[in-house]
Amino acid sequence: MNKLFPKGRLVSLAVPLIAVALGILIGAVVMLVSGYNPVLGYSALLSGIFSESYYIGETIRSMTPLILAGLAVAFAFRTGLFNIGVEGQVIVGWLASVYVGIIFDLPTIIHLPLAILAGALAGAMWGFIPGFLKARFQVHEVIVTIMMNYIALYTVNYLIRAYLLVPGERTESISPSASLASPFLQSITDYSRLHYGFIVALLGCLVMWFILWRTSKGYELRAVGFNQHASMYAGMNVQRNIVLSMVISGGFAGVAGAMEGLGTYGYMSILSGFSGVGFDGIAVALLGANTAIGVMLASFLFGGLQVGAITMQSRAGVPTELVDIVIALIIFFVASSYLIRWIMNRIKKEGI
Repeated sequence: MNKLFPKGRLVSLAVPLIAVALGILIGAVVMLVSGYNPVLGYSALLSGIFSESYYIGETIRSMTPLILAGLAVAFAFRTGLFNIGVEGQVIVGWLASVYVGIIFDLPTIIHLPLAILAGALAGAMWGFIPGFLKARFQVHEVIVTIMMNYIALYTVNYLIRAYLLVPGERTESISPSASLASPFLQSITDYSRLHYGFIVALLGCLVMWFILWRTSKGYELRAVGFNQHASMYAGMNVQRNIVLSMVISGGFAGVAGAMEGLGTYGYMSILSGFSGVGFDGIAVALLGANTAIGVMLASFLFGGLQVGAITMQSRAGVPTELVDIVIALIIFFVASSYLIRWIMNRIKKEGI
């Protein structure tokens, strides 16, 4: 048993589970203090996730971009970088995929992969800039990526207004040959917005795992993340690996944007603010311990909370903002993992 589940791994698994439990528990206290019934609220929340096929479809649909955005953050973190610019990379990937979906008239077997690839390349390009500045001039990637989020938002809005605008403050709809929409998946989920992008997200999990743990380049990327000086002494090109890491991370984020443009909506609207997908991806990666399987499970939790919050408000009268409080509490406790580990050690020592 100890060989299958070493002590360190058990603790790593326990921390996010305890964080979720504490977040839900304190969220219940907040509901109670605010005058709401937490039992009724959480019952409505669970009902809004599992009670009907429509809600299940919407939960999986909501998971799809969160998985890819979480992979983007997790990949960078695994290689020693903090890509807080995933939101901007999602936005440019969204526009690029929609643009390719509009202007080309090709068979689906070519058009759809080309549109997804366009989203990945746009995100990768947006990730290349902070990666290059970090590698060449030692400019911290957090500062650059934060600024590039705003550059992406306002540049994309300008491009839509100047070249792609149609009535409704949005672009034209993409060609059916570039769409991820699935009449079959919609029909079996009571006509939710579930689409084939979920398969792309699962493939993304496999790609991240394979690159990092089954390739020599992945080993180099992780080594550079652990210790740049030792990696340089071992003959690795540290600067090139930093840039490559941000490019791959941005590629994942760009595909997350493509899932929204080619799957959920089929177009892109002028954004009044950030989509939130990229920022939620940070929380997903944090809760998922920066692993592919962890990101997938964490995205299910976050996607379910987002979808279930609507039912919680309609059936129990609990404001959706309370779900945001629960999510924030979960993130807080994951970030306070040292405190959780300390409590676990105390309990073990005292034999409680």
